[in-house]
This record gives sequence, structure tokens and C-alpha cells, in this order.
Amino acid sequence: MADSYHTPINPIFEVTVSNTTVDFTIRIKPETIKLVKTDSIFYSLFKEFPQIFFELIGETNIDINTCEFKAIELKETALRLDGVMLRVPKDPKQPIYFIEVQFQKNKNVYSNLFAKIFLYLEQNDPTQHWRSAVIYKQRNLEPTETEPYKPLLDSDLVLRVYLDEIDPKVEPSLGMGIVQLILETEQSAANRAQQLIEQVERESADDREREKLLYLVETILFYKFANLSRKEVREMLGLEDFKQTRLGRELLEEGREEGREEGREEGRIEGKMQAVPAMLERGFTIEEVAEILELEVEQAQQAAQL
Repeated sequence: MADSYHTPINPIFEVTVSNTTVDFTIRIKPETIKLVKTDSIFYSLFKEFPQIFFELIGETNIDINTCEFKAIELKETALRLDGVMLRVPKDPKQPIYFIEVQFQKNKNVYSNLFAKIFLYLEQNDPTQHWRSAVIYKQRNLEPTETEPYKPLLDSDLVLRVYLDEIDPKVEPSLGMGIVQLILETEQSAANRAQQLIEQVERESADDREREKLLYLVETILFYKFANLSRKEVREMLGLEDFKQTRLGRELLEEGREEGREEGREEGRIEGKMQAVPAMLERGFTIEEVAEILELEVEQAQQAAQL
């Protein structure tokens, strides 16, 4: 019988090696998938509800109507800024915010972040005022060797938020309640989600905003309960199918209308694919876009790259 063993080669992958056949099987750890989805949820949250980001960093006097959240590819590099809160219209004297979410240990988080910040300034506007917010799941995930970056870290240019240190005794706002839901364990998440749904129904007067918040709560639970389908999560929470909500119907109708204008069957698909970028701009993930528009994930990815 062949000897075999598996070994973790880094926090993301595990490798299984068979000595006789020298076969390598690489599989992504489930917890890594969850970490990637957690980052995506935070960035979607800040894009749709920038006031939650500013509440999290303790700056509640910002006019959110002048802010726009974006992911930015840096020119001629393989680098990407996952979260930047820009000013609209552009105002170099008003700071933009570079946002980094960290739910795992990364000793290079500051070197990577500051390299991308200064490259962005060099490529866009060196006179732009800026600040940065690094959001850690817990304090012990922060690198210990930070001496090279101490002048920046000790300045008011860099804000560090430790989610595990948010006072649980303080009655959270709706936005902070959603942030806390991301941190809940599976055992307590469903009950907390039900409380948030009731809070959304009480406090959100705008239909579109309410539907977005409810869909966000549903998505967080969907990511937490990997063994449940999205339909099962909706049933557990007593939520309406998103495709049947007004916002969902509007997004679907956008795709169908595009298709009708094309006047042929393949045009219906093309029309839906043309709606993909707008939905991504609204903060939906590629998987969510595919589900709502009834496309294959590969089709949605293709449309996002056009």
C-alpha cells in the first residue's frame, strides 16, 4: 500500500502526496473560501452603505453624498486596491480613504498597503489628501513587526479598527449590527439575523434600501451555512425570494429589456450580460449577479471583463 500524507504548505492550500505515484492533490481550504467571501461582504457593505464605514471608524460628520466606493486596478502592475472611498466630485483637499479588511494573519499587510497607496497617488494625483483604515477581525491578527511603518501608523493617516473590541453591551445601530452579524458564530447567527431583519423592517423606510439590507443579511447567512442552499437560508429567515422583490424584478427587467431590444433569442442573453457591470457596481458579487440574472457564473464573469 502506498504511503500518503497531507501537509499544509501555507494558510491557503493543503497538499496530499502519494509516495509511489508522486501525485499532488491541491485543494483550497474551506476556511480560506470563507475569508475571501468575508472580505467581499465588507466591500459590498461599504459600497452600498458608505455611512457604515464612517461609523465604524468613528467619523460621522462626513457627507456620504460626496463619497463613492470603488475597487481600483493600478496601471501597468498586477496590483489592485480592493477598497477606495473616493470623493465625488473630486476634491484633492478632502481625504480619500484606502480600506483594507484583514481576517487572517498577513505579515506584509502594511508594506503591501502603503506600496499601493503611494503608487495610486503617483499615478493619479500626488497632491490628493488621504487616509487609510485597516479593519482587523481581532487585534492578534495585526503584524508584530511594524517598526518600518511606525511614523505612518502613529499618525492620523492610518486608522486601525479591531472588530472583536467593539463593545457588545452598546445597542448597535443597524449598520453596526450587520458588521457584528459577520462575526457571529453559526450557533448564534440565525437568531441575530432575525433580530436584524426586524430592525431593518422598523428603521428602513426606503423600499430599495430595505431590500438591499435584507439581501445582505441573507447573503451573510448563506456564506456562514455552507451546507444550506440560498433557498433554505431564505426559508429559515422567512424572507421573500430576492428575484420576486421590487429591486430584484427591476434588475431582471433591465436584462430582459436589453434582450427585447436586440430582437432575438441570443439577444436576451446578451441583454442580461449587459446588466452585469451595473449590478457589480451596486455591490453584488459575481455569484449573486449570476443567480439573479439566471446566467451561468462563467457568463457573468465574461460580461464583467467586457
